[in-house]
Amino acid sequence: MSTEGAERSAPYRVLVNWQSGLSETQFAYLLLAPVFIILGSVAFWPLLETFWTSLHSNSIGAVGTGEFVGIDNYVAIFTGSAILPRPFLDLSQPWTSALIVTVVFTAVSVAFETVIGLGQALVLDQDFRGRRWARVAIIIPWAVPIVIQGMIFYLLFQPGLGFATPILSDWGLISTTPLNDATSSLLIVIVADVWKTSAFMALLILAGLQSVDRSLYDVAKVTGASKWQQFKLITFPLILPTVLIAMLFRTMEAMRIYGLIETVAGCSTLPSMSCLVVASYFQGNRLASSAAVAFVTAAIIAAVAFVYIYRYAREGI
Repeated sequence: MSTEGAERSAPYRVLVNWQSGLSETQFAYLLLAPVFIILGSVAFWPLLETFWTSLHSNSIGAVGTGEFVGIDNYVAIFTGSAILPRPFLDLSQPWTSALIVTVVFTAVSVAFETVIGLGQALVLDQDFRGRRWARVAIIIPWAVPIVIQGMIFYLLFQPGLGFATPILSDWGLISTTPLNDATSSLLIVIVADVWKTSAFMALLILAGLQSVDRSLYDVAKVTGASKWQQFKLITFPLILPTVLIAMLFRTMEAMRIYGLIETVAGCSTLPSMSCLVVASYFQGNRLASSAAVAFVTAAIIAAVAFVYIYRYAREGI
């Protein structure tokens, strides 16, 4: 080999020697580095730009940002002094507070979706005639676009058009004009969301049920275990990781609720955190306040996801 060829191959030999000295974990991170860089550019850079915008005043012109004000926008949001279409947090008006509406909607809808989805998955996991068609039918609500879903429930509870309003208002469950009432609108939006996304939970949980070793049930039957004991000691522990992951996905999605509220009742009646982000900008051209609410929303969602992941890791799931 010529001297020039040896010099060219020297960096290659150094690179190979360095790579061979890496552990399996370090080599895996090396292979994932391009993905991390791309995700960082796509996800974290806009988030940092949003945070930087939120540290300025709302007097934002065509060029650049307004005066640097630090965390004043965040203080104004949490103290209620920010000029927003709806309060971010106001305990005296809970159903017009974006944070409370979002938390209540997320907790109630995810709880019902998990229970209903689990029940649907248990039924679809059984061997019966027409099971294939039942599995196809269950995903029809999930396949409906959000706008169509919202219009269905808007017309269903529109006074003079939908049949649901007279019946439920007579029972005292909703007001006579439910789409103009925050409490009634929240109930309707929760029902609409449960109707649509229970199928999503069912499909994920059904995938977990399909992975359960069927021979475990044969052993349980031999030992005289009842159906409830089989579910409690075999089925539920084995599908728990799948259920928790499905709940994580749905929780993160529910906390970003916007389209369903806007099409059913309107964000002016029932504000969520995402509604507040959009309304703060388009109704008042308050870009900095909108950016602050957006960053707080992202931080809350990230905190919830961290709690889920930490709990999974702690329990060894």
